[in-house]
Amino acid sequence: MDVLVVGGGGREHALIRKIKENPRVRTLYALPGNGGIAQDAVCVPIAATDIDAMVAFAREKAIDFAVVAPDDPLALGAVDALHAAGIRCFGPEKAAARIESSKSFAKALMRAHHIPTAAWAVFDREEDALAHVRAGRFPVVIKADGLALGKGVVIAQDLGEAENALRAMMREGAFGRSGRRVVVEEFLTGPEVSVLAFTDGNTVRPMVASMDHKRALDGDRGPNTGGMGVIAPNPFYTPDIAERCMREIFEPTVRALREMGCPFKGCLYFGLMLTADGPKVIEYNCRFGDPEAQAVLALLQSDLLTILEAVEDERLAEAEVRFSRDASCCVMIVSGGYPGAYAKGVPVHIDPLPEDVCLLHSGTAEKDGGLVTAGGRVLGVVATAPTLSQAVRRAYDAAPCVRFDGAFYRRDIGRRAQEA
Repeated sequence: MDVLVVGGGGREHALIRKIKENPRVRTLYALPGNGGIAQDAVCVPIAATDIDAMVAFAREKAIDFAVVAPDDPLALGAVDALHAAGIRCFGPEKAAARIESSKSFAKALMRAHHIPTAAWAVFDREEDALAHVRAGRFPVVIKADGLALGKGVVIAQDLGEAENALRAMMREGAFGRSGRRVVVEEFLTGPEVSVLAFTDGNTVRPMVASMDHKRALDGDRGPNTGGMGVIAPNPFYTPDIAERCMREIFEPTVRALREMGCPFKGCLYFGLMLTADGPKVIEYNCRFGDPEAQAVLALLQSDLLTILEAVEDERLAEAEVRFSRDASCCVMIVSGGYPGAYAKGVPVHIDPLPEDVCLLHSGTAEKDGGLVTAGGRVLGVVATAPTLSQAVRRAYDAAPCVRFDGAFYRRDIGRRAQEA
């Protein structure tokens, strides 16, 4: 069969590597892909957000199955358009993708269905948001309502930081239309957990829990990024907590979307905080996290394509979803200046890698027969091992194999988890 994966980052590279394991795959296309993905799939120079061109290509090539991975095309209705063209695919339709594309929609869903989350308020006017934060407590969390590449969240420690964040989002347009409306939340404390779950709108099959590291610098300092590294499994996510999350969060969320007439079929991401009052939802994503997917899929033992097809066909209850008991660690090698301004087109050199380590390309391109940087997050070093400490050590032993001017990475991915 011919398979199309929409997207061009490390998450898509991880998906492609796993999908390739299925012997039924004849040709694997990536739209648009990147310099490293080109080694594993046929890259197609069409933007992931060009829905019309995507559908035309899928029709031309008689694609048997498509996987829409990034948030933007999902929010734009890529799956709806592919379905209308008669193409089976994995991913939620536009109405269900609102659970990520509109934080106010997600919050209203949680309120209506008694799903635990932080106290919150929504604002369309800067002056109203300012009045709210001035009357509240700090720190406070300010979020752009729409999609912002994982960067539209500010934890304001004081009034000055809150004023700056609201001005940047609502007045200066730091995130375009996504920041015209903001959600202001109470600040929660506790270990953070990311749980990706397959769901066909009825059955929920959670994957191995992971721990993302969002801040740019060691010690969880610096600005938020799209993710600097991930470990899995998350040691704070105990079987008792997992059972409680299934009962209080996962199943109620999927049931709520189904009852609203927009059943969610795809990968539903639950960003959780394990507070003293129990697990609470920080955010939903309507797709595999990046770089969570890189660490989690490294542990998947069942056939990924079979699972994706079962989701589309609403047969997930019959599918095998099995993960290794090993641990994994993903360390992101990023461009100097990220998540701010950074150079592109910098030559990348990769030395031979140790065993049990792979490289997943996030922001690379081919140029003159070699690789150059093409994004802020450039490569993910992914290692697996029987224990978390071994996986972390293997990833960091391999990180120096990636070399380019300005390259940097956090040196403490997994440290908090190992101290648990």
